[in-house]
Amino acid sequence: MSIVKKRLTPEESRTAALQAAREILIEAGPQAVTLKAVAGRIGRTHANLLHHFGSASGLQRELARFLAKNVCDTIGAVVLKARAGDGETREIVDLTFDAFDKEGAGALASWMILTGNEDALDPIVETIDELIDQLGEGHENIAMHKDTLGLVLWALGDALLGGPLAKSLGLPRDTARDMATEQLSASRASYGFANDR
Repeated sequence: MSIVKKRLTPEESRTAALQAAREILIEAGPQAVTLKAVAGRIGRTHANLLHHFGSASGLQRELARFLAKNVCDTIGAVVLKARAGDGETREIVDLTFDAFDKEGAGALASWMILTGNEDALDPIVETIDELIDQLGEGHENIAMHKDTLGLVLWALGDALLGGPLAKSLGLPRDTARDMATEQLSASRASYGFANDR
């Protein structure tokens, strides 16, 4: 998919680049997310993207922020819905697991670590922290930090190794999701929310 070359505002240009980078990440993996590939996808120049992101690692850092914000906004809305009794824990688990697997966040995080670009993970951590602070308002007695850590680590591990490991152990592919749902449901019940699946 190429965007027809037209005059874009700086913000529109950045957003188009990040959306293209996300598409490339999902289609071809994190190693394919280069300034040249993204520029070609949106009909811009390499220099234009350098202006917006500074480097390939800058693009990856902003891609991490972009993915994290989109995922956290969605998860936040589902958590609030579940608190109101209109959502299920499994929906939160599925969104988190899908973000790391189908949306490419797990591959991107691993790639950044392996290439020494660990600072690019900061936006993911910061965005998750902001979401927890936001969701924690009025619920200071709830220890969501442990639930968040467990869920994110399960989702990341599942994205990287879940399929082959479940297969080799003779388990259904969704076993890790089921386990995460059980754990999160038990946690939610312990701090007064309805126990759902």
